[in-house]
Amino acid sequence: MRAVKSRDTGPELAVRTMLREIAPGYRLHRADLPGKPDIVYGRRKLAIFVHGCFWHGHDCARGARAPRDNAEYWRTKIARNRARDAANLEKLAAFGWRALVVYECALKDRETLRATLQAALAGAPLA
Repeated sequence: MRAVKSRDTGPELAVRTMLREIAPGYRLHRADLPGKPDIVYGRRKLAIFVHGCFWHGHDCARGARAPRDNAEYWRTKIARNRARDAANLEKLAAFGWRALVVYECALKDRETLRATLQAALAGAPLA
């Protein structure tokens, strides 16, 4: 697990590349916000998290894959990650921030992801 990066991952870099074309001027990894969002647009009060499907228990094929070795450890770890993510999203909402979570599987359909990012930057309500 030492080799697993928490910042500047492949999916995060891909999202940042898209955002540079759409709306440059973001900040990275603001430690003063709950959850230390990967990408932050301060004036727009928009925090973007780029999550790995496995690590955050996404309901796609990759996220639903359960390891065979030490299965109980991984089940509890991913459950803790999901609970922490939900708590951070609630805290951000309480501070008046909007949060967008982008899972790595969303990068398969880049046009849809681009439209989602543009809508979020335009101030559309986030699901």
